[in-house]
Amino acid sequence: MRLTATSFLSRSAHSSRNVSLLTLFALLLMAGCPLYAQTGGKLKLSGKILDGQANTPLVYANIRLFKQADSSFVTGAVTNDNGDFVMDAAAGNYYALLEFMGYKTQKTAPIQLTRDSSPHSLGTLRLLPSTNTLSEVIVQGEKSTMEMTLDKKIFNVGKDLANRGGTAVDILQNVPSVAVDGEGNVSLRGSGSVRILIDGKPSGLVSLKGSSGLQQLQGSSIERIEVITNPSARYEAEGMGGIINIVLKKERKEGINGSFDLITGYPSNFGAAANVNYRRKNLNFFINYSASYRNTPGRSSQYQELYRNDSTFITRQNSTNRLNGMYNNARAGIDYYFNPKNILTAAYTWRISKGKRYADIQYLDYQPNSTTLQRITNRQQDETETEPNSEYALSYKRTFAREGHELTADVRYLDNWESSDQFFTQQTLRPDGGASGVPNLLQRSLNDETEKQFLLQVDYVKPFGKEGKLEAGLRSSSRDMTNDYSVREQASDGLWRPLPGLTNDFLYEENIHAAYGILGNKMRKFSYQMGVRAEWTGVTTTLKQTNDVNPRQYANLFPSVHMTYDLPRQHALQVSFSRRVRRPQYNDLSPFMTFSDSRNFFSGNPDLNPEFTNSFDLGHIKYMGKGSLSSSVYYRYTTGKIIRIRRVDDRGYSTTRPENLATENSYGAEFTGSYAFVQWWKLDGSLNFFRAITNGNNLDASYQSDTYSWFARTTSRFTFWRTTDLQMRANYEAPQKTPQGRRQAIATLDLSVSRDILNKNGTLTLNVLDVFNSRRYRTITQGSNFYTENNSQGRLRQINLTFNYRLRQAKKKVKESTEGEF
Repeated sequence: MRLTATSFLSRSAHSSRNVSLLTLFALLLMAGCPLYAQTGGKLKLSGKILDGQANTPLVYANIRLFKQADSSFVTGAVTNDNGDFVMDAAAGNYYALLEFMGYKTQKTAPIQLTRDSSPHSLGTLRLLPSTNTLSEVIVQGEKSTMEMTLDKKIFNVGKDLANRGGTAVDILQNVPSVAVDGEGNVSLRGSGSVRILIDGKPSGLVSLKGSSGLQQLQGSSIERIEVITNPSARYEAEGMGGIINIVLKKERKEGINGSFDLITGYPSNFGAAANVNYRRKNLNFFINYSASYRNTPGRSSQYQELYRNDSTFITRQNSTNRLNGMYNNARAGIDYYFNPKNILTAAYTWRISKGKRYADIQYLDYQPNSTTLQRITNRQQDETETEPNSEYALSYKRTFAREGHELTADVRYLDNWESSDQFFTQQTLRPDGGASGVPNLLQRSLNDETEKQFLLQVDYVKPFGKEGKLEAGLRSSSRDMTNDYSVREQASDGLWRPLPGLTNDFLYEENIHAAYGILGNKMRKFSYQMGVRAEWTGVTTTLKQTNDVNPRQYANLFPSVHMTYDLPRQHALQVSFSRRVRRPQYNDLSPFMTFSDSRNFFSGNPDLNPEFTNSFDLGHIKYMGKGSLSSSVYYRYTTGKIIRIRRVDDRGYSTTRPENLATENSYGAEFTGSYAFVQWWKLDGSLNFFRAITNGNNLDASYQSDTYSWFARTTSRFTFWRTTDLQMRANYEAPQKTPQGRRQAIATLDLSVSRDILNKNGTLTLNVLDVFNSRRYRTITQGSNFYTENNSQGRLRQINLTFNYRLRQAKKKVKESTEGEF
């Protein structure tokens, strides 16, 4: 269980006042100070809201409290992850309205709130799914684009217009606290060690190819992104910076309903997607399917100075590439309700991508200065790539008589495969373009990778006393991966011969077994949660041709502590601590080098060790009638920090691979807010400042950095004529020092406009991603014998037009009033 501050959303007039920065910092300093338990004569009213058929919690259901005498609005709240809510009100006679999209609105019996009855519990309340078509339902509120609790932030994908027609990577690039570089690597609060989950579990999309595999997942299949910066012991310890959980769409509304998308764009981006659900009594069936074709052009350049024998050798390198890919994703499943307390879910996911990658690289060699060209080398790549993968899942949930008492079990099997066939041609010319006499090269690289993973997880929650809970769980995973890699070159006699050191079979075997326990309770305004997770890890890597076996085993404890204090006027504070680990993954350990660039090679490091982090966080959240504001200060201490180190030999050829540096100290402050100024204008944004001190003197005294940096994101959304929305989104990442140089600033702007059509059952959206073509990743890397500047743009400006049609699903629009929004 994650114990968080109660999510209050007051609509009283005084709550719309802005919180000054001085007040904010004062609240942060008051984390350990005693506070009064009651202020202003406010009394407590609480309860729990469940699905009346499935007997499961309804998350973000609305509760509005009205005076019995004149039906005037008093206050409101939304339910948390467990379906619980709490609100403050003065003594009096009231009634409440319970509302949730797709469910019948319910009015409670009269409520008499007195000091003798406070805290007053409404008990367990159940809402039944509506049998009416959703187009007939008037929705009083909608989920905000960004929702916040103290331990996580929730980014609702469907509300962000710029995400329509994009991929999961496009969405992550615009989530608060998250950054994505030109190669698709994801970082959180400046840390590149992030655990990415799909529906709370591992996925083949983030295994073989790392997080770059998320480019295969269409954004239309995603419901929300959850960012957990300091996870509790319930979660696996993997991920130094935290956890990003991608939640896919899955409905449980009565009858048949769904949504359909058609996408077209430039550069070529054509796709279709369907999310369909059928629910009748104790059976719920869902299926999601998407197909897309994308042409993704990119470009890069490099300038390098090599220092050798008191001479400087200069190389300029320019590259253009494009990936033409066809992607198919299908996911289907069944929920079966034996009874309201026993649910069995079976699901199957199938994905396949087929792509053609073309790249042209030109090397210009100069000596003794940048104006004297010595030679020109042209290299072309032609790659065919196929990636099929499957996931099988079976889940069971049992709830008991007491609310919150439950048992869940999950079994998963992942079967992934990737096959790559690459041809390379290389030609060397004189400066005038004539033949140089150097023989042309024809090379071929074959690469077959497989992954098979079995995962078993059991979680048990047992309430005790009035507010206490005890949690325990077991998790076991087994993963086997193989890589059959070979590079051959055609000799003058026409025969293909293997290149030395570039042909081998790499085997990766991983077993991780874990157990955890968590104790949590609440006393008045103070909540606490303490837990510990024990994990045993066994990893063995094998190079078959050379019989190089590298086994390693280690056991670790990962404690976590979360403490929350509810402050007056809907403020809350949380202090948290957790210990995290980043284990070297398959790509980190594989010694095979990329071969597309004949002068810049990237590989893993079989001798890489895990890195460990102690993470501390002090967070604050303030709910207002029309928005919310959260802030946090954090500190991370990391040992064995993993960073990619670049080295250049006497020929000017570079190798880059991950290494363990000694330590890193990281400090930061983060602010995230959302506010609806008026009915037609809503603004949300985030700002993160941090300092990172990296010490790599265990490898080289020069591998040091002390950097101050920050990044910001803001989204401004305007509504015109009730059916037209305009959105502007800006991102900025400030320059940042690294142990070998620095990364330059990045600034981007996205524009989107949408309009409802077909009696509000359809929506047309036009968006322009990276309006100024400025999403360029620029780095400067230096060593004792080289200086290198890189400038790359993995995706150029993208224009998309998307049509969305909803079957028995009305588009959720806000009915604004002085009550604000939920």
